[in-house]
Amino acid sequence: MRSFVYSAVRTPFGRYGGALAGVRTDDLAAGILSELLATAPDLDPGRIDDVVYGNANGAGEDNRNVGRMAVLLAGLPVTVPATTVNRLCGSSLDAVMVASRAVEAGDADVVVAGGVESMSRSPWVVPKPTRAFPAGDATLVSTALGWRLVNPRMNPEWTVSNGEANEQLAERFGVTREKQDAFAARSHRLANQAWEDGFYDDLVVPVPGADLKRDEGIRADSTVEKLAGLKPAFRPDGRITAGNASPLSDGASAVLIGSEGAATAIGKDPIARIAGRGAVGSEPQSFGYAPVAAAQRALDAAGISWDEVGAVELNEAFAAQSVACVEAWPIDPEIVNTRGGAIALGHPLGASGGRILGTLAKVLRERGERWGVAAICIGVGQGLAVVIENIG
Repeated sequence: MRSFVYSAVRTPFGRYGGALAGVRTDDLAAGILSELLATAPDLDPGRIDDVVYGNANGAGEDNRNVGRMAVLLAGLPVTVPATTVNRLCGSSLDAVMVASRAVEAGDADVVVAGGVESMSRSPWVVPKPTRAFPAGDATLVSTALGWRLVNPRMNPEWTVSNGEANEQLAERFGVTREKQDAFAARSHRLANQAWEDGFYDDLVVPVPGADLKRDEGIRADSTVEKLAGLKPAFRPDGRITAGNASPLSDGASAVLIGSEGAATAIGKDPIARIAGRGAVGSEPQSFGYAPVAAAQRALDAAGISWDEVGAVELNEAFAAQSVACVEAWPIDPEIVNTRGGAIALGHPLGASGGRILGTLAKVLRERGERWGVAAICIGVGQGLAVVIENIG
């Protein structure tokens, strides 16, 4: 049994505290589910065998299985089950992998995969006291990003901030500030051009109640010279700035996965085949480099080599790790993120994997290429990758 992508959509990605900050996370999740099903109007929602959503937080309005909340809020039959997976930044790509395995195993015929994150609305948390009525103060901890409530037994080399981890990566692989700023400027330029060209018009759907039509973080006037003027964010003499790293973001994505025979029920032909999957672990502080091994594992599973790959979508958590990964792969850097990346578009953790997969499928169709790789780095030391074959 083989698994296929039938359609993919996402919301515009909003800035932290921006246009989507007033939208509940579970409403974002329900909205994108409804919009995905609108791309397949002949599909009876009751035919959906499962819904798999990715979410990295789960501490606020996305608690208690946000995938199931999306099903209920979107008005699907209560008989449609749902689950939520958490692989941090890779959560929605993981959801696609879970869905495709279910189809290939014969356990499901039609599955919705996707993900959601509102980093604006992620709550502060406070640990419960060890005894009643403690006399001391308590500290609120932000759940928006990064390590929290760290176990003291954890190796301190592993628990550095994501920024510091990528400063170490930049030193290790010789990724200069100039390279990072050039990569970031390219991301903004290509993302803006993609919107101007209409590339995202059928991939991005509106969010009810929010006045946002395109990704909010794109800076069309960004240049290497402007980025060079920004101060380092994590070290006084560091290379990483707010301009060459992805921003905190809000958004959702969804992908319709099915068997080859599901085309009749869905009412449309598939656009891509899931050809290979790869998941790897690494030292937590080296998480940014994990896509290198994950992509190779996915290529091996698909039975193809790098010289057959026509397009790559690599989530740009940081320019430092993105440059390091691209330089490690035997590819032309110009085939990577040709329609912009997360530095410009945004990185709502649980939704980014669905975004890069949907973008990749369309880029392959647009360019007439057969094979593509979607890859993503994951905090705490992991990487995921999926190889797809263009059949659209």
